[in-house]
Amino acid sequence: MLTAAKPEFLKAYWDNSFDLKNHIQEFLQIDRHTLETRIQESNQAMTKLGQNFDWEMAIEFYRDQVGATYILELAAWHLKSCDYIGNMLHLIADFAKGRVLDFGGGIGTHSFAAALCPNVTEVQYLDVNPINCNFVLERSEKLGLSDKIQVTSKLEIYNSFDTIMCFDVMEHLPDPISQLIEFHKLLSSDGKLLINWYFSKGFGNEYPFHLDDTAIVKYFFQTLQSNFLEVFHPHLITTRCYQKL
Repeated sequence: MLTAAKPEFLKAYWDNSFDLKNHIQEFLQIDRHTLETRIQESNQAMTKLGQNFDWEMAIEFYRDQVGATYILELAAWHLKSCDYIGNMLHLIADFAKGRVLDFGGGIGTHSFAAALCPNVTEVQYLDVNPINCNFVLERSEKLGLSDKIQVTSKLEIYNSFDTIMCFDVMEHLPDPISQLIEFHKLLSSDGKLLINWYFSKGFGNEYPFHLDDTAIVKYFFQTLQSNFLEVFHPHLITTRCYQKL
């Protein structure tokens, strides 16, 4: 299978996922053995946390309850899916420019990639989880990207963005349709929306906190198709690129 050449400016990702393991170990102040164990157990720990998930308390769940477990679960996914996420970074390298919003930015991988892109002037990392925000703020400093990345838990200034990234977030929202419409408002006239979703609780309810309501999902796609036009890209990933209609 042919794959795109890896951009040199993203070399740090393919070297060690932007030094992810060392950053987590230092942030959580744990030894490497404990780190490896907690990463291996993180998916089960998140599933357990989500067994009594209440959609009316979704923001509070991600803001107040998941704690550092979510960092570890995201790290597990990023580390075992290095090539897949690498293709997402290829997509960012292809389209990211100007002012970038990373909506629900998690552990910061996509924000760092965007900040390293030559056509990007600034990145606004947004996440409701204060632990995630502190972690990404610390990582930004270690990677020498703090001047280009703004870390926030609230989008206060509604200026337009030239690129909006929303990866593995829509299925966590009680109202993804409203967020899609908000993205349309925030996106500049020639901007790009890079987005994916996973509207499923998994094959064994391993994602109890994922939205899978058939009516909502149907309306989501209707809203998407009436407001955005898909822009083709050659990377073999679920992430899509859109521009405003």
